[in-house]
Amino acid sequence: MVEFARYYINFIREFFANIGEFFRRIFEAFSDLFFSGVADFFRNFILASSNFSLLDWVMAFLVLIINMAFIVFLTLKLYQLIRRYIKFSVIEIEKDELLEEISFLNQKTVELIDEKNKILALKVSNLGISPEDEERILGEDGKGDEPSGPSRFVKLIQVDKEYENMVTSIHMRDEDMINLNDLVKRFINFSASKLGLFYDRKIISAFFAGMAASKTMILEGISGTGKTSLPYAMGKFFGNDSDIIAVQPSWRDRAEMIGYLNEFTKKFNETDFLKAIYETTYRDDICIIVLDEMNLARVEYYFAELLSLLEMPDSDAWLIDIVPDMQPGDPKNLKNGKMLLPQNVWFIGTANKDDSTFTITDKVYDRATPIEINAKAAYIDAPETEGVTFSYDYMSELFRQAYKDHPMTIKAVENLEKLDAFITKNLKVTFGNRIMKQIRAFVPVFVSCGGSEYEALDYMVARKIFRKFESLNLPFLQDEINELSNLLDRLFGKNTFVECQTYLANIKKQF
Repeated sequence: MVEFARYYINFIREFFANIGEFFRRIFEAFSDLFFSGVADFFRNFILASSNFSLLDWVMAFLVLIINMAFIVFLTLKLYQLIRRYIKFSVIEIEKDELLEEISFLNQKTVELIDEKNKILALKVSNLGISPEDEERILGEDGKGDEPSGPSRFVKLIQVDKEYENMVTSIHMRDEDMINLNDLVKRFINFSASKLGLFYDRKIISAFFAGMAASKTMILEGISGTGKTSLPYAMGKFFGNDSDIIAVQPSWRDRAEMIGYLNEFTKKFNETDFLKAIYETTYRDDICIIVLDEMNLARVEYYFAELLSLLEMPDSDAWLIDIVPDMQPGDPKNLKNGKMLLPQNVWFIGTANKDDSTFTITDKVYDRATPIEINAKAAYIDAPETEGVTFSYDYMSELFRQAYKDHPMTIKAVENLEKLDAFITKNLKVTFGNRIMKQIRAFVPVFVSCGGSEYEALDYMVARKIFRKFESLNLPFLQDEINELSNLLDRLFGKNTFVECQTYLANIKKQF
């Protein structure tokens, strides 16, 4: 016992002596480095400098400056690292404090909910309500439901009431069952005689062909040429007024366009756009929603969700998320908080090209059918013409018949592939399956409307493919542009692709 005690005391003494020796040597090392070492450095420098020449002194001065700069740099870096560590530590401490406070508040919330349920249960028992009624009032979880009241959707519920006892099925008259060519002529005469609006055949043919190619169209051009009035006249012509929504420069995301649920008031902030698309769920005819001056805000921001949605081949997947859950009093055509976008609706955007607007990106152009209107049509002395009663099913049948009667010829497809190969090789621009699919849908309907196959191809190539040249450094591509112009004449015939040649001629003016 005594021997072990003597051993352990010696062990403790040696252990702490070693720790003391460790710190003593560290202190001596720092002392030698910063005190004795520095004195030795200066002493050795003075002895050596007695033999320095002028060049040696210059070198010594430069090396001294570099060493001082290096020491200052290391000091600053060390200071920054220490400062960052302190700042990080403070943030972590504050984060831990916030988490503790959130945990405390959650616990208090649970306690308050339990107390509320106990009070509600006490009131129910005092009223003498049966256990079945109590379960219905409190719910299976015993938490109860919110008291019934006005719906959180005011505008959509109003639409439900308007269509509650209305017959929405379309019964077409015999005189309205016309083909696409007659439909174009009838619209031109209707808009001229009833509305005083004049349009030429090519624009209207492109409009109906655009409806077949995409659910989204862009009417662009200079101001005052009738871009907004065209979809307005279409709504009057089909007997279902187009909804014209003025795009605001503040639109940044889908919430600005569709609306959002206000978590404070528990009401949904509905927009006119949401009301317009909800109303289409009740209709079987042609529905047109206009986004007027759509490029006052960035289209690819606020309209991105619908652009992607309309790309889906299965129309049953065209579901727009409105609210995360369903509640009593919600609109009838919302299922699980989602609204199924019907196929009978088209979105028409109007766009001006000036300094007050944003550039429409390729993402939008590739998914939409652009129609350019840069001039007013001449006056037409049209006979009095009435509009038509058209169902979506009949319009779809006209499109299907056009695909059957006027499919793209093999020669046109081959020439288009040659044109694509040249543009890809020489201009590094190409178009994918999406644009080719749109062209195949556009051309037959345009031909059925009274146009020609090459006229339709010319229209689409100029607006869907040549438009991509705007991003190129065109002054360095003079030879390629001239070769492209000659290739168009060889493939499709001289003076056939008027739209494309006009576009290339405008490019050449920049050289």
